Amino acid sequence: MTGILTFDDTLRHDPRIDAWFDAGIGPHRLMLRAWFERMRTCGDDVRELFHDGCPVACVGEAPFAYVNAFKAHAAVGFFRGAELPDPARLLEGSGRHMRHTKLRPGEPFDTDALTALIAAAYADIRRRLAHPTLR
Repeated sequence: MTGILTFDDTLRHDPRIDAWFDAGIGPHRLMLRAWFERMRTCGDDVRELFHDGCPVACVGEAPFAYVNAFKAHAAVGFFRGAELPDPARLLEGSGRHMRHTKLRPGEPFDTDALTALIAAAYADIRRRLAHPTLR
């Protein structure tokens, strides 16, 4: 597929992702499990893989979101985040396509807005896959 990133090794359920969460290294990784579960439940076409050290959610072979844990924060990221509606202004980054949001234990966070971003990222990649001119 020209113009859209794809991975050929996605799975319906990648056991490496569960192992990553089960390792439970630090509070940042633990707070991401629920967000990745939301990604998994976006639709029947969601597949996943463990790529570059983090869990990635895909529609078929095309990634739409990921989670990752760092020393100072947790991140929920979006492969086409630069083009997502973000009225709550959660997204950070300056790359051509990707954006992420940072989560920290004990800090307030707009869960409804992040839930909406996940749904929007899923819908966006489905739309791009269905319409080749949008890729």
